[in-house]
Amino acid sequence: MKSHRPARLATLTALATLVPLTPLVLSQPAGADARAGAATAAAPVPLEVRSPGFEDGAAGWTFTSGTGVATNRPHSGKNLAYLDAGAGGKVSQKITAPADGTYDISAWIAAGGPGGRFTAQVNGAEAAAVDLPGRSTYARYTLSRIELHAGDELALAFESGSGWVNADDLMVSPSAPANPVVSSSDPAIVEMFDWAKHKAGSWVHQSGAGGPLNVDERNPAGTGTGVYGPSYWAGYAHRSGYYARDLAHQIGGAEVLGLRDANKAMLRTFAASADEVHGYYPAWAFNFDNGTKLAIDYRSPDSFVREVPAPFELVEKANEAYRWSGDPAYVEDPAFWDFYRHTTKEFVERHDGTVPNGVAEGTGKGIFAGAASYNEASDEPLAEAGDAIGSQYQAYVALSELARDKGDKGLAKEYGKKARKLKEYFNVDWSGDGTGADMVRAYTTDGEALTGWGKENSWFMAMKQLIDPGPRADAYLDYIDEQAGGDGKPVNIEAISYLPDTFFAYRQNDTAWKWMQYVYDKRGDQHPVGKQGPNGDYPEVSYTLLGQTVEGLMGVAPDAPATSLSTLSGLPSGMDWLQIEDLSVGGNTFTLRHDAASRSTLTNDTGSDTYTWQARFPGKHSTVLVDGRKRAAKPGTAAGERYSYVEVSVAPGRTVTVEAG
Repeated sequence: MKSHRPARLATLTALATLVPLTPLVLSQPAGADARAGAATAAAPVPLEVRSPGFEDGAAGWTFTSGTGVATNRPHSGKNLAYLDAGAGGKVSQKITAPADGTYDISAWIAAGGPGGRFTAQVNGAEAAAVDLPGRSTYARYTLSRIELHAGDELALAFESGSGWVNADDLMVSPSAPANPVVSSSDPAIVEMFDWAKHKAGSWVHQSGAGGPLNVDERNPAGTGTGVYGPSYWAGYAHRSGYYARDLAHQIGGAEVLGLRDANKAMLRTFAASADEVHGYYPAWAFNFDNGTKLAIDYRSPDSFVREVPAPFELVEKANEAYRWSGDPAYVEDPAFWDFYRHTTKEFVERHDGTVPNGVAEGTGKGIFAGAASYNEASDEPLAEAGDAIGSQYQAYVALSELARDKGDKGLAKEYGKKARKLKEYFNVDWSGDGTGADMVRAYTTDGEALTGWGKENSWFMAMKQLIDPGPRADAYLDYIDEQAGGDGKPVNIEAISYLPDTFFAYRQNDTAWKWMQYVYDKRGDQHPVGKQGPNGDYPEVSYTLLGQTVEGLMGVAPDAPATSLSTLSGLPSGMDWLQIEDLSVGGNTFTLRHDAASRSTLTNDTGSDTYTWQARFPGKHSTVLVDGRKRAAKPGTAAGERYSYVEVSVAPGRTVTVEAG
């Protein structure tokens, strides 16, 4: 769910947000077996923190003089904790850990000046602390990867500073199974990745914890409670659910953190909802119980938010999660398989009525009737849109690959052909012969072709690699960069977070890196939705920066079902080298380093599988060096750019270096 729609851009009232939505609970120990298909461990024992949102007043907390519970300015609910300006103020609580676990602990805090702190002690020793800046509006601060053993005493505290401090809505997340570490010649990417890793990990829910359902700005108390499943925030932090569009864009970053159980559970929830009664649309949003549709976006089977790109993106992203995890459920679970088939067949047939051409359409009557585009701010009555046809193309590509792995060669061939034909139709007929501002990016319900800037229905055409590589694509990418950097810039940061993906898709690495830096540099700016906090507290921001680092800058394309991965450096100018450790693919972890675009090193650190590494390098090379020995290289293309590659077997514990001349 994006916040373009004016109703969602308004400043929102205080809501039940974090611990009122997610009780504090213990995580599985870091480093738990993440192998696809491994048996799910028993739910950890919850770590109960009393009155985490101060709704029960002072219960469970200790207050020094100059501190207390107030009602004047809560982040959500009715109460908050306050600390007056000056040294020595403290609001704290001690909890005994009933089991082993590793945690990320977050809270929403505002401060009238610097000097305050948010801290965690374990058995009297400080385990983590955040120094609070002077920020008068609430922002979310996190203490990351705090390890506890059964019987340990955890003490959480807010400490006063030079100005007043308000604190509210604590949340404990299970620390992510993977803890990737980036190093580089460029300190900017190291700082960015480290921030994104900790921020993204702080949004994860504990499976088995209880929490309210259907919390939103209209109903801050929700409509009861449920048991949350494996999930993480993908959408506004003031609503008790996750959204199809946000999830689709966060899948890659979540896989980098090893959040495979959550990805599978959330994707399956959407897949199972896309039935005939709903026109094969999935629901737009679900509560964190992975079953209850989020009420603000769902009224009835005839009236719920639905946007044409979403089902197609979910097919594409299920394939992406499968490539990272190797989990056979993505091809064996009937809920997934039926969703792939219905989306790429019955959904298209049912929603292709205005101009029968094999392109799924919207109604032009708004998001509760079926919108053709993700661009909710537009009042154009669209039947077909660039983001929808681009997503449809990638869904066809995904089904072809999934069918291949399922052993259905006929279906794989059929949808490979469908993908090629749809791309040809787009480039020859659908988008006209214009380029830049003159390229067609949508059609209205009256059949009018629309050109110019359409935000999502412009950049998705490139991001989904629907435009044939060459001068026309290059000109359109220049147009996207110009518009997004000028008067056409979206007001919400989560929309801009797509731009790095768009430019990486066509190997325009410098421009992609520029937009990654822009998103990161704007993390402290206030989001247009007041209760969302700063831009960096929109979950999509941190997750996409993780995915863009690994899939974009590092050029990693995993294929865990085939125990293989390929790499093609996407390092921008001026970044001499980049390395990532604890990169999780299937049941193994790897260390990967690129030195510019000419030297790559891969270590198979943990896991029992030998992987085939396809090491790719830009340009034409007849030979490459593998650990100093000359090997013949083979040719390939990516986004119209020639590359050369060699395939190397990398056994557990082995390090291989490949160099191109």
